[in-house]
Amino acid sequence: MKVLVPVKRVIDYNVKVRVKPDGSGVETQNVKMSMNPFDEISVEEAVRMKEAGVVDEVIAVSIGPQQAQETIRTALAMGADRGILVKTDDNLEPLAVAKCLKALADKEEPGMLIVGKQAIDDDSNQTGQMTAALLGWAQATFASVIKVDGDHAQVTREVDGGLETIKVKLPVVVTSDLRLNEPRYASLPNIMKAKKKPIDVTSPEELGVDPAPRLQVLNVAEPPKRAGGTKVEDVAQLVDKLMNEAKVI
Repeated sequence: MKVLVPVKRVIDYNVKVRVKPDGSGVETQNVKMSMNPFDEISVEEAVRMKEAGVVDEVIAVSIGPQQAQETIRTALAMGADRGILVKTDDNLEPLAVAKCLKALADKEEPGMLIVGKQAIDDDSNQTGQMTAALLGWAQATFASVIKVDGDHAQVTREVDGGLETIKVKLPVVVTSDLRLNEPRYASLPNIMKAKKKPIDVTSPEELGVDPAPRLQVLNVAEPPKRAGGTKVEDVAQLVDKLMNEAKVI
């Protein structure tokens, strides 16, 4: 069984995001970029499945500029077998990404797509669900445990009230949650081996996907700075401030 794992190039989670002066977006020039943390979890899970003998091949896919090859190389160093770069300089929206993944899934015929539940740049939490809908596959979102048994997978999902375990038929789209695993660090020998692993390059147009955006960003602004707290003398003063200043009661 093949597993397809999308990996997104995002601003590193340790970097403080800065808004552009014109408010058109966030600054990405000369900013450290890395793999989306939830996608790291997805790669780790796919590699563990391969090590367990459940999966034969792990394919890492990234949709973005030429520099996104670095993100694919990171996935290859973690244990993925080969990579596919869908090269585009446009900032694709979740629907366009899902269409690209559908085209690649139709071509590669994987048994499973493991997608990070969301990217830390736009926090859309849409791509996995849209991809499953376009493919007509089963979907299991917010996964914390994945067990494959024959042509079915048992997935434990993190829901508001606790945990939900479902059984789905392969092929399936799974979105990984934080507690699915802890990604490994790529060793130096594996980083060197990753340089020799193949990366195929295509484009949205070659996949028959129109990357034109459907949404327009009107303005991006930083959240207001948090005001300092104050001390009150007694309960009466607290209630007065909550009623007259904060106006929450």
